[in-house]
This record gives sequence, structure tokens and C-alpha cells, in this order.
Amino acid sequence: MNRAKPANLESVQFMARQSTQPSATDVKRRGLLFVDDDPLIVESLSVALQSEYEIHTAEGRKQTKELLHRLDDKPSLALVDLGLPPYPHSPEEGFELIDELLAFNPNMKILVLSGQSEQPNIQHALTLGAVDFIPKPCNVPLLRTRLAHQAMMLDAEQAQGGGETSGEGLRGESQAVQDLLALIRQFADSPFPILIQGESGSGKELVARYLHEWSQRVREPFLSVNCAAFPRDLLEAQLFGYAKGAFTGAVQNRSGFFEDAGDGSLFLDEIGEMPLDLQSKLLRALENGEFYRLGETQARTSRARIIAATNRDLRGEVRRGAFRSDLYHRLGVLAIRVPPLRERGRDCLALLDHFRAMYAGDGPQFRLDPAAAEFLLNYAFPGNVRELRNIVIRLGAKYPGKTVSVDLLGGEVELDLVTSLAEPAGPEDAELEGELRGGKFRLDEYLEGWERRYIATALKLSGGNLSKAARLLGINRTTLYSRMQRLSLRGLE
Repeated sequence: MNRAKPANLESVQFMARQSTQPSATDVKRRGLLFVDDDPLIVESLSVALQSEYEIHTAEGRKQTKELLHRLDDKPSLALVDLGLPPYPHSPEEGFELIDELLAFNPNMKILVLSGQSEQPNIQHALTLGAVDFIPKPCNVPLLRTRLAHQAMMLDAEQAQGGGETSGEGLRGESQAVQDLLALIRQFADSPFPILIQGESGSGKELVARYLHEWSQRVREPFLSVNCAAFPRDLLEAQLFGYAKGAFTGAVQNRSGFFEDAGDGSLFLDEIGEMPLDLQSKLLRALENGEFYRLGETQARTSRARIIAATNRDLRGEVRRGAFRSDLYHRLGVLAIRVPPLRERGRDCLALLDHFRAMYAGDGPQFRLDPAAAEFLLNYAFPGNVRELRNIVIRLGAKYPGKTVSVDLLGGEVELDLVTSLAEPAGPEDAELEGELRGGKFRLDEYLEGWERRYIATALKLSGGNLSKAARLLGINRTTLYSRMQRLSLRGLE
């Protein structure tokens, strides 16, 4: 795919100058993360938006992660391209970045600005958690309006007490939610580690906060660290602290999360991403509370209760040698599974009502016709509560005061690629030698057939959920999505 670019520098800079407006007030500008490897676009849009936003730029995923760790004031808005190095003609890097940014901050508003604007890419980006998709070449006034709208959404969430972690994720009367709440209350005061398992966007951090708030530790700190958001060395320093001179830049002693949590709760999100050598140090801290600051030989003791969470199959990770068996069993004594939204029956409609009221404010609200409501009840929600929230935001912006039909609603969700993957009839007991001697055998076609069969079977077992199917296949979600696209397109040739 070719990425669309503006015709020349002068035209973009002219458009940027025409679209730049001085700030009317002296208030602090909101931070905006801008990830794109095209210096022309970065320069031009930075000029256009600099009066309204404090812009931080990066060229790819690695640079983005390094940038976020350097910033004291983390941006809550992001504008990202899909085609990023080292594969600028594929959307996979952009999809991975969306996942990583939401792991870093689940409430970040991510707008995609990309020339790879085919409908499947748009829908997949929105399913992953992006809130908007703007095709290139960019209309700057439109971009400014879309960014301002998302900034308004952030303000509305802040006024309501926070986005995904403000409590709405566990609204509903389903038995699955009632069982979950009962388990949270049962485990809340336990001194033992607790492992929370569930799909992305299902509300694992919210469960961790409930475990803390419903316990006798409620007046003590609740600290959260995402293990996937830090490089290995930095993660160890963040968890255990360091002594002055322990490494370049360590100009003073500093405590880590284990100390700072005191008698409270320490939430280790994405625990499955923790490097193996660091897992052994975590295991020691779990077993007897002992840990060492980097650069020190004196043991320290932590009293914090550990809550860990993952969207990975840790048993599978143990079998692959990617996660320590002893750490898994230490963490998994008390385990909580957060049900995906598709298992919660009519809760999706209760959550829709909540989000609709939250984001509409005093303005007119959209309505679902009966067929659209039924469609929603049968939708798989691969992005879970986060996806539903973003669907509501988009419907509210597009159809205020109107009735949304099933056709309109269907345009806001990811197309089902399963139907395009016809299951091929493979030879069951064919003689390989005979096939090869026949002169018509094509290995690529044969392997593609089996690839289709395995993907189709994994999707069937997972109920159409891409994240779960990817785990069954031993690949990441974006790789699965790209393969499904390739197989679907090839089937139409």
C-alpha cells in the first residue's frame, strides 16, 4: 500500500499558516503525542497545532516508548500513523502502537492519521481502542475540530472521576458481574497475592482498584505500574529503587514502588511481559518481602499486598518457557477472571446508557432502534468495554438526537473476516509422493490452505474474538489480523 502524502512542502505550510490561530487564553496547553516518520507532515502539523497543544513527536514505537518515559507530564492525546518503521507500508506497527499506548494509559485518546485508510484498517484501529481515524492528506481545520472534541471528552471523563477506571466497567446485572463482585469482596482483605486475568479492555485495573478500596488497606497507597511500558533495566529500578551511582543518571538515592506502596497495594499490570531474570527477583519479594535496591547489598522489606494482571495465557507462557512456573503458582493461589463483555448479556445496553449520558452532557442523545439493540446484544466486542465506550462516543458525535439503525451501528464495528475464510478441503490420507510426482503440487497453496483451516478453527473456538484466537495460534493479534486480511483478499482474486 502506498501512503498518501501532501503534494509539496509549500502547500502544506500554507495550509498550516491559514489554520493556525493564536491562543485566546494563557492556560496551559494540553500535551499531544504525534507519531509519524514523515518529517514534512510532522513539521507542518506541528506548526498548525502548536498554539493549542504542547506537541511531542516520535518516529516509531521504540522512540515513542523512550519519549514517554522521559516526559514528566504525560500527554493524554495522541495522533499516530499506521505505517511506521521498520514496515512503513504495513499497518502492523501502528496497530501494535495503539495497543502499547493504551497499556501505558488506558484513558488516552488516540486518533489515527494515516494514508492506509482502507475500511478494514479503519475498523480494526477503532476496535483496538483508537477513538477516531482521519485519512491523509489531512484537512487541518477538520483535524483541529476532531482533536478539540477528544479533549472535551477527556474533560468530561475527568469531571466524572476518570475514564475506564471510574467504575462504569462493572455496571450491569448479569450473573457474570455479580459473581465477579462477590469474588472481589471475598479476596479484598487477603494478604496473599492476587492474579487478575482477562482480555484487553475488560476492566482488570478497575478490579484491582476495587480490591484495594474494599479492603482495610483503603487508606494506604494504591500504586500501579505497567510492566509492558518499561524497558527491563528501567522496570527494575522503578520496582525496587536504586542507590546513588548505581547507573548513569542515578544522581541520588531513590525508592521504588515496593517501598512507596507501604502497607497499601501494588498493582503489577501486564505481568506476563516481565523479563525472566526480573521474575526471579519478584518471586523473592513475594515469598518473604525481601528486595534490593539497584546498587545496594542491604536487603529491604516490603509490606505491600501484590495484585497482578495479564491478558496472556500464563500457563501457556510457562509451557513455552517465557514465564517462571514457581512465580505463576505463587501468583495464582487467588485468581480472578474478568469476564469479557460478550459474556455479560444485557450489560452492554446498561453500559451504553451510562456512556451515552456521560458524554452527551446536556445535549441531545442518540437512540438505538430495536434491531440495532439486538445487533449489539449479539456482537462479540473484541475490544470489550473500551470498544463500547468509543462506539458510543462516535455515535453521539455523528447522530445527536437521532435514531441509530442497525446499518449505521454496523458501520462502527469491525467487519467479520471469518466469513471470507472459506475452509479448504485438504487431503486427509493423500500419498505425498503421488502428489509431488503429479507435477501440479504447489507448496504455497497447500500451506495457505492449512493456515486458513487453523485460523478458522481458532476463531470458532474463541467465538470470533481475535485476541483469544491469536493466543490459541501462538501469534500476536495484529499478525493474525494481517494474515486474515491477506487470505481474505487472496480469496477474492
